[in-house]
Amino acid sequence: MMKKITFTICALIFAFISCQNQSLDPAIQLSVPKNFPKPVYDFSKNPISNAGFELGKALFYDGLLSKDGTISCGSCHQQQAGFTQHGHDLSHGINDLPTLRNALPIQNLAWQKEFFWDGGVFNLDLFAISPIEAHNEMDETLPNVLDKLRNHAKYPAMFEKAFGTKEVTTARFLKALSQFQLMCISANSKYDKYVRNEGVTLTDDELGGLQLFKQKCATCHVGELFSDFSYRNNGLPIGNEEDTGRGRITLNKEDNYKFRVPSLRNIEATRPYMHDGRFRSLEVVLEHYEKGIMQSQTLDNQLKNEIPLSADEKQKIIAFLKTLTDEEFMSNKLLSEF
Repeated sequence: MMKKITFTICALIFAFISCQNQSLDPAIQLSVPKNFPKPVYDFSKNPISNAGFELGKALFYDGLLSKDGTISCGSCHQQQAGFTQHGHDLSHGINDLPTLRNALPIQNLAWQKEFFWDGGVFNLDLFAISPIEAHNEMDETLPNVLDKLRNHAKYPAMFEKAFGTKEVTTARFLKALSQFQLMCISANSKYDKYVRNEGVTLTDDELGGLQLFKQKCATCHVGELFSDFSYRNNGLPIGNEEDTGRGRITLNKEDNYKFRVPSLRNIEATRPYMHDGRFRSLEVVLEHYEKGIMQSQTLDNQLKNEIPLSADEKQKIIAFLKTLTDEEFMSNKLLSEF
């Protein structure tokens, strides 16, 4: 068994100990980063264990979850790219089919209540069903996946170690995947070490960029998670008219072309940007907010006027954004496939 995972969520230790745990394996001791808020995920319903984490990690990187064995969760969520799919405007699934949108990063999911660009999934434990059954992602069915796991040489024993018996159920399968994803915590960037007074200083340009960011960007990209996780129309010219964003979920025209405000953590490594990956650089993103915003009925009120930015201001904001890169997270062997 891999060495005991060191992340610790102190605020949840009592809940972990007191709740009735299906697992025979001890719960992992977690700790919320000092500059983070309290997680919103209900760990009492799925306490993380070493064996549960290991099972979830194995499942995350296994192409068995797809119809032809070629696509895993890790195919679209690659660690070295901040758990996104680098190099594609839209993520690519089975048979190299393009998906509807660019892959959002797997990071800090314990602090999120809704998932996907449109918030169509409201519980992390249900997250995996959509990509597994999407025809252009994994093109499989959940019952088939469970049958493959039941007949696999290693998985029944791993389920027994994590949950007490060899029974492979939908709930156990999804909770194991959640346990791995919940441990994908990115909180050790240069910025984090600076705000936690861990002996790191920011350059003049980075400090200037931080102040400009607070003035011009922090209404939406707020707090230590760098997102308020709302859905907003940020003035992008419409690319795919059929993808109405949040409107696809609510069926409310007032939500059309509104997409989730993404976290900016690891933004340097997670390009291309926007829900459809249309922008290839941070410079182009800032140019959009400076002079590219398209007026529409659902445009966010904060963007009714474009954001004035000089060349020097753009350079400083980008310098600050690069301090959000967490190299430790993207090279952590605990989260790696190999």
